[in-house]
Amino acid sequence: MKLIWLGHASLRIETGNDVILVDPWLTANPMLEENQYAAATSGATHILVTHGHFDHTADVVQISKDTGAPVHGMIELAGFLHDIGAVEGNAYNMGGTIALGEAKATLVPASHSSSIRDGDTSRYMGSPAGYIFEAEGKTVYISGDTTIMADMEWIADFYKPTVGILSAGGYYTMPMSGAAYAAKRYFNFETVIPYHYRTFPALEQTADKLKEALPGIAVIEPQILEVIEL
Repeated sequence: MKLIWLGHASLRIETGNDVILVDPWLTANPMLEENQYAAATSGATHILVTHGHFDHTADVVQISKDTGAPVHGMIELAGFLHDIGAVEGNAYNMGGTIALGEAKATLVPASHSSSIRDGDTSRYMGSPAGYIFEAEGKTVYISGDTTIMADMEWIADFYKPTVGILSAGGYYTMPMSGAAYAAKRYFNFETVIPYHYRTFPALEQTADKLKEALPGIAVIEPQILEVIEL
């Protein structure tokens, strides 16, 4: 399984014959150059969304139309995106699991908010979410935008992920110190990859605090379009 960071909280996961995009944000993403857009989305077979905020959904409908990739996520959010033109995928709910080729994606809670602009109004888009992603014998926890939460205890106990992709930039989500606390308090990760950081000045710019706090765990700072083998 290959994990490729597209900047901010956007991910590309390649496994088997499938390419799964998670919250793909291209236009106005300050970490991704326009000449990198095609490489970011090429061959996409599925799109997962965690919540409605613009930095997670602004390009989803267009990418879905361009690639034919169905969009999957929380029932309110996925349903809305389908209604405005995204290829219809699964509009499901917490604890539900869907097949993405030979992989599986389960919706799990996140502690955040979720809304989307619809004309001049802001619409509620259901609960924000993270994902348990299972493929090639690996179980990966994709936290989505979240702070530390007690739900992490049962998520860790029930699914037993060994890889954590954790929002860690602070301000909008937990900071590096919070991600480190969550990793130590709740999980038994072998690998931790921070995301939702470095994008804006308000966010943390390095994962140094995370690395220092997690000796013995492989903390990988992702780089744009570079492959991380899981």
